[in-house]
Amino acid sequence: MVRKSAQTAMQPKQMTQHDYAALAAFRRSLRVFLSFSEEAARKAGLPPQQHQALLAIRGFGADCGITVGDLAGHLLLKHHTAVGLADRLVRARLVVRTHDVRDRRRVLLTLTAKADKALTRLSASHLMEMRRNAPELVKLIRRFAKRR
Repeated sequence: MVRKSAQTAMQPKQMTQHDYAALAAFRRSLRVFLSFSEEAARKAGLPPQQHQALLAIRGFGADCGITVGDLAGHLLLKHHTAVGLADRLVRARLVVRTHDVRDRRRVLLTLTAKADKALTRLSASHLMEMRRNAPELVKLIRRFAKRR
């Protein structure tokens, strides 16, 4: 018995103009949000990559911190690139490095009060933007879900 791979089974039998239009609209919606996010970070005085890093650190949990390796994985960066990013965040006094209390070999990145304040403002504006765009994105995602 020949089984189709999961990827092959998920592909439409033939791409239609409707499929191309939906993909284009979805990618545009993502780019509009990312453009908004990058501009909002710059206006707040943060390079976009630093904003993304702060959000990743906060997303892992305010109390526990995150390793540089975890940060690299979350942001899809090479380890040495994440080390440089962490160094810049420390110099900007947005992040501190601390040793994990359970395993002193592990170094964790945690947000400073300065970073938390900036991230709170940025995240509030991002949530408003997401809520504004949510109906369109939900509509597009539903179109994809129906076309199996």
